[in-house]
Amino acid sequence: MLELRREYPRWGKDKLAVLLRGTGYAISVSMVGRILTRLKRRGLLVEPRSNAISARRPAPPRPYAMRKPRDYVPRAPGDLVEVDTLDVRPLPGLVFKHFTARDVSSRWDVIEVRSRATATTAAAFLETLCARMPFPIRAVQVDGGSEFRAAFEAACQRRGWRLFVLPPRSPKLNGAVERAQRTHTEEFYELRPFSDFSVAALNREARAWERVYNTVRPHQALGYLTPLEFLRGARREANASRPNRTPRAGAPGSRVAIGDEQSEPALDPGAPRAPYPPLIQKSVTYVLNEYTRLPNRLCWA
Repeated sequence: MLELRREYPRWGKDKLAVLLRGTGYAISVSMVGRILTRLKRRGLLVEPRSNAISARRPAPPRPYAMRKPRDYVPRAPGDLVEVDTLDVRPLPGLVFKHFTARDVSSRWDVIEVRSRATATTAAAFLETLCARMPFPIRAVQVDGGSEFRAAFEAACQRRGWRLFVLPPRSPKLNGAVERAQRTHTEEFYELRPFSDFSVAALNREARAWERVYNTVRPHQALGYLTPLEFLRGARREANASRPNRTPRAGAPGSRVAIGDEQSEPALDPGAPRAPYPPLIQKSVTYVLNEYTRLPNRLCWA
């Protein structure tokens, strides 16, 4: 048995038992396993070392990206935006790269089509993300694709966004944007009758679908609200949580006479401020007034 195992070190007890029976030994599979265990304990059977034959090079270290901490929980719009790419093949031999960014709190999506998925095009997609996300972004989560390194990583660091990278072979951890990719495929690419397959034409169609997705399509995860309606609700909650202000003199319904109003206390610049109420109020107004038109190239810093 020892000679057979040394000759065929990757064969287990089942195969060795068959070979031993062929030479006249009446032995069970379990007995072969016990004998192999005893030989290993006595040091007579040493497993051979594996030769490294993989041509894949180890991934270079990430200078800025990190694993998402276990205690990092997104609680408000912009706390975590998942980004992913999708191959779009409308014709044989024709491939486009579809970028999707999804905010996990509001389900607000930004989509764009590119001819290639490189670190440069992914970094350029961040400009689109800045212009069309109606709230400030605090963290981005991506997989380990090469397009999310180099220039993309540097762009996130320059903007002060935290960049979380997934462990290998774990797309379920980016489940929100993976589900969004399926929706865009089934409800947009598989149904829209495209006649022009240029990048510019596809982006015009994708922008129109993005408006429908964010402002018309009800989302089950949001209680069948649209992402825009969800943000409106966040704005109302933010306004309701604001402290009462001093009545303005001369305002309709105000009992404060002109000259009797009290000045509001000055804000302490060092005091902590709620991050969302003014930003949500401004961003939702921006969406209502500007979303149906080409947006200003405004990046939330």
